[in-house]
Amino acid sequence: MRWHLVLGFVAAVTPLTLIPGTSFTLVTQQVIAGSRSDGVRAALGSACGLLVHAAFAAVGLSALVMSSARALTVVKLVGGIYLIWLGVAMWRSARRGVEPAARRRWRLPWAQLGCFGQGLWSNVLNPKAASVYLTLVPQFLTSSRSIAPQIATLAVAHIVVVLVWLLFWASVVAVARTAIDTPRFRRGMSRLAGAVLVAFGVRTATAC
Repeated sequence: MRWHLVLGFVAAVTPLTLIPGTSFTLVTQQVIAGSRSDGVRAALGSACGLLVHAAFAAVGLSALVMSSARALTVVKLVGGIYLIWLGVAMWRSARRGVEPAARRRWRLPWAQLGCFGQGLWSNVLNPKAASVYLTLVPQFLTSSRSIAPQIATLAVAHIVVVLVWLLFWASVVAVARTAIDTPRFRRGMSRLAGAVLVAFGVRTATAC
């Protein structure tokens, strides 16, 4: 693939990555409620979620979902319900107080996957992430070359941008946490993160 196209894609996707969203909020909450390693695992899960959307795009499934009003509605509703559920779980955990690290798990069907699973599904069920591979990625593809390898290359570039940002942010939050790590602060931030995730979930589920 032509590298100037990869660099152009990176330039286009970086501002979208820097805008605080679901992955940003989830990583922040995991570092505050747990540790930096929890935030790292959530970031890795979010990055792997992008691979799912890239795979769908490569076989044409993303185009099918995004072109079908009914299928897109289902994706939005499922994704929105997941975010609302995760946000409510965070809020309830804050009300109960901070649990020991060994016991701290959100009570979700994929809870055994821990922080990584939460990060993964928060991106897999995010229609905005899917739309990147439907609307933005095609602008950087060359029809004379095989499509799948090109999408794979752009997906790797996207993942690198996302991981650099989220891992940097996890480190920043971890440093700040050592200076202001009090039960009141952690409960307040968990409530804030939960409220933000609920808001994102409602917006996702009701978006046109």
